Amino acid sequence: MPDIDRVLRSNLKLRHLQLLVALDEFRHLGRAAEFLSVTQPAVSKTLVEIERMFDLELFLRSTRGTEPTAYGSAVVRFARSVLADYGRTRDEIAAVASGAAGRTSVGAMVVATPSLLMRAVALLKAQSTQTTVMIEEGDLTRLLPRLRVGELDLFVGRLEPGYAAPDLKTEALYAEPMCVVVQPDHALACAARPSWRELVQLPWVVPPPWASSRMKLEQMFYKHRLVPPADIVETASFLVTLSCIRERSAAGFLALGVARHFEGEGLVKVLRLPVPIELPPVGMITMQGRKPSPATDQLMQCLRIAAAKRTVESSTRGKNGRPLV
Repeated sequence: MPDIDRVLRSNLKLRHLQLLVALDEFRHLGRAAEFLSVTQPAVSKTLVEIERMFDLELFLRSTRGTEPTAYGSAVVRFARSVLADYGRTRDEIAAVASGAAGRTSVGAMVVATPSLLMRAVALLKAQSTQTTVMIEEGDLTRLLPRLRVGELDLFVGRLEPGYAAPDLKTEALYAEPMCVVVQPDHALACAARPSWRELVQLPWVVPPPWASSRMKLEQMFYKHRLVPPADIVETASFLVTLSCIRERSAAGFLALGVARHFEGEGLVKVLRLPVPIELPPVGMITMQGRKPSPATDQLMQCLRIAAAKRTVESSTRGKNGRPLV
């Protein structure tokens, strides 16, 4: 076997890395060639060249497409990490050249987007209007792998304990309760005290099975001696949630901050129904040992400020006799 350190440091070129990532994305020589604007024979030739460098089979070829081997998966992870660092450095240099202050990429869950992240972005823009913030919405299962390979600088969302790992650095910002919502003209929207028995008969749009909020919701039904609804749609997308609430007259289970924000827009109605459950806090996740860029560090400071202001606002609502749910 050749010197792997020499291959990774010296022999692999940018075009090799781009091809490996494209093959992993498309799992097909032809589609990878089309994406890279080269011929399929050129892709095959370059892949053979890379495999000779390592003296290893990186992808299995078949009539159905290509599949990375265990060696290939390791090399693809390396390629993604290098390309992410390359893209970040390129963007930072371009930002400095254009007079901008930098760029940061954030992965965000819906629970943190309207009432935390957008406030923090507003604070950041007030300090530095030309700082670019790229926001990608999703859930932990989709966003954490991208954080690990460097395609994202920061994750903001609920700190699910099942996803804790030694390579991740977490910082809790505040607790975020849940609530039940319906469309504003729903029959239960103005009910003085809707019951779980009434809710179990409705169609629901609920968080994905892995989410702690989903498990807690099901426990609430069991607590009231009810079988959880069978007519459900599972999603981590707020757009899908809102569409189900409006088009199917479904009940939704949302973070209170998100629900209050969109209730103010006239899109949903928060039911007068206590939801006494405990969930992981909302916070930030970064990679251990990876120094944040100046723009990312600045955004993190703004997130802390926005979280503190939000906590004060929630406390004030409670003291004024306006219940949070």
